[in-house]
Amino acid sequence: MGSIRTRFDSSFLGVPSLLFIYFLLGFLGLAYSSAYFSDALSSARPSGSIAIAAFLSIPLILIAFLATAVGRLIRDIRSKRPGGRLRARLLVYFVSTAFLASVPATVITARFIGGVMDSWYSADISGALQDARDFALDAYRYRLKVLERTATSRSIERSIRLAVSGDAAASAAVLAAEDTALVAVQAFERRADGTWVGLAVAGDAGRTLGAFPGAKQGFLPRDPERDGNSIRYVLAPGPTAIRVVTFDLGTDFDARVARIERAVGMADSARALRPRLSATLAILYFAFSLPTILMAVIIAFSMATAVTQPIVSLADATKRVAEGDFSVRIFARPNDELGILVAAFNAMVRDLEASRASILQVEKVNVWKEIAQRLAHEIKNPLTPIKLSAERVLKRWKNDPATLGEIIEESMMAVIQEVDGLSVMLVDFRDFARLPLPNLSWTPLRELVEETAALYRSSYPSVEFRYEAMDPALSAMIDRRHISRVLSNLIVNAVDAMNGSGILEFRSDLVKKRDCRYCRLSVRDNGAGIPEPDRALIFTPYFTTKASGTGLGLSIVERIVVDHGGTIWFDTAEGIGTTFYIDLPIDRSETASPSSGGEDAHHS
Repeated sequence: MGSIRTRFDSSFLGVPSLLFIYFLLGFLGLAYSSAYFSDALSSARPSGSIAIAAFLSIPLILIAFLATAVGRLIRDIRSKRPGGRLRARLLVYFVSTAFLASVPATVITARFIGGVMDSWYSADISGALQDARDFALDAYRYRLKVLERTATSRSIERSIRLAVSGDAAASAAVLAAEDTALVAVQAFERRADGTWVGLAVAGDAGRTLGAFPGAKQGFLPRDPERDGNSIRYVLAPGPTAIRVVTFDLGTDFDARVARIERAVGMADSARALRPRLSATLAILYFAFSLPTILMAVIIAFSMATAVTQPIVSLADATKRVAEGDFSVRIFARPNDELGILVAAFNAMVRDLEASRASILQVEKVNVWKEIAQRLAHEIKNPLTPIKLSAERVLKRWKNDPATLGEIIEESMMAVIQEVDGLSVMLVDFRDFARLPLPNLSWTPLRELVEETAALYRSSYPSVEFRYEAMDPALSAMIDRRHISRVLSNLIVNAVDAMNGSGILEFRSDLVKKRDCRYCRLSVRDNGAGIPEPDRALIFTPYFTTKASGTGLGLSIVERIVVDHGGTIWFDTAEGIGTTFYIDLPIDRSETASPSSGGEDAHHS
């Protein structure tokens, strides 16, 4: 049983692959864009050329798949494969719809991003952050001056004296009363040998130094690991005394300073990035949207194929059914929207096949009945004179043997004549039943017609054979012996219709029916024509209007023409004549199918 399966083109990416590419593209797009802006804002010089290449490789791969699919579609359209143009129209429709749907979103997104960028840069955030940093520096410098005055106040020495006397609480209270940021005072004293030793600590002992800082008066350089959120001032009240005053700068002082500096740096980087930011955002947008559009086009290809493939399969199957192949079936995927149509088509073909088989069986029985009846009739007709001749000879032999010789020759000749008739009839029947397949070769038609007609020219001198309307260069792929037999039969019938005198004209033309070219050979006589009641029976086996005919001649002619992939029909008018037309295919690559003589494009 023949079958036609509907399936997607293997060159298309499947839905799971497209979903994988989509999510991979989204992940890479988010990762790359985050890294890009992070690098750009931190260094004002975006990096990652390898990442860009990897990110852009996905559109290139999709373009390669799409180019392959488009190439195959163009090839199908040029080769006129069924469904190619319909698939192209559906593809244009899907792509146009996707494009028109994406244009408003693109325009709105571009305007929104442009508005955000204009608002960002019009606010002069970079200038505001710079002013904030300068203001913080001024406040810090002013605070240092205040702390320096506090470090040189009398309260420092009083707190040290209280600490030396052992009154730590009173010492801390003195420091807190002077300035809440004053957290500790450490006293160093130089010995006679020149070494410095710690004398006392006022305030928080955990915020003091572990070693002598030096004798130079002023603020110590800050070391975040050593000083934390503190700043220290070295005071030299005398040549043998050093006081280290520790002030608290507040919680997370260094972190806040670093945050301000980082914000200022990012704002400066964003300002430096502004000239190429629009182009960068556009590239990122299209780098992500282009693969999405390409995937939409590939999905459109798949959808167009899914829609057209069952239709193409139905067209192919319908063509095969029209050619007589009732075993064809279409296998579609289950739960498909066109599955009902496919199932109905398969059911129709099954019913047609069953009906055809039943009809063929009935026709076979009827044909054999008709053949049996005709054979019985045709055999019975010559048996009657044979029987009569035999009875006549037997009767004369019994009644008057001496005169038997007077009738023996006449009677035997009658028997021989009737037996020869029977033999001819049986040979025609055998030829009709066992006609061999044609052995095709390129043959010039005019040459074949002249050769065949030459066999009858001397026998029918009153018949004028005309070949002027035949093209000497026109050839056809035919079996020379079979077509010569066809011509012989038509010539004999035409001569009988003209009573042995008239004009028999041959003509050849080149015609086109559907997608195949044919050579049309016509044989025209000016005889009596075919009566109206006999026209429908002309090609019926054993139908004849001749007293000595078998009725198989034109049936064999039709069989030979059909075996050549051609058609035969006639046009007749009583009292004017008859023309038989034979169409023989020239383009043997095409499958010639019977068609009516009127549906063609004619070229002489």
